[in-house]
Amino acid sequence: MPLQNRVTPEGEIVAAPWRGAMMGNRGCLHGPDNTLGRARWRHANWVCCVTEFRGRHRLPMPPPGSPTVYTALFFWDEAAAFAAGHRPCAECRNADWRRFRAVLERVLGPESRGAPASALDRALHRDRLQGVAPKHPARHEALAADLPDGTFVRLSDGRAGCLWADACLPWRQTGGYDAPVKRPMGTVEVLTPSLLVATFHAGYRPVIRA
Repeated sequence: MPLQNRVTPEGEIVAAPWRGAMMGNRGCLHGPDNTLGRARWRHANWVCCVTEFRGRHRLPMPPPGSPTVYTALFFWDEAAAFAAGHRPCAECRNADWRRFRAVLERVLGPESRGAPASALDRALHRDRLQGVAPKHPARHEALAADLPDGTFVRLSDGRAGCLWADACLPWRQTGGYDAPVKRPMGTVEVLTPSLLVATFHAGYRPVIRA
């Protein structure tokens, strides 16, 4: 039976059989029986990692007393991880982190230059939770025509969709994307937190796995 550790672009942590291309960490969210409690994070540094790094091996939900007790979360691709509020890991994705950090510092302004990663994470955390229930990432509205590639939006049929070039890739609940549809027009609900959308505008291009 699949563990409850797959994260959708809408930020929900679900039990599903699809395999993610990226892994994430928000701290230990599971109990001894490998089920999740009410908490959906334990710290503000929500990272997005590769699934293989230097031959390390660990259980997705290690038992209490293990050297690294955190709940491994999985995302279909980097665009979905960003939609759920995560940013590149500074260890296993150091080049991506440095590239993302440089863009984020430009977005936040000169006062953020050289700030510790924890300060940048606090800014991201405030943005992802602003004005919404504490279990869900921030939502805002914008003109679809003004949104950059890699941004997830709510489609007219209720599904999440990833904007890419002149089309939109509808999210499939069984994992991955359905066939491209026409890019939406007018004002849409944006699922990717606004500060991360701003980094896309400023030059960071998330990877999608179509």
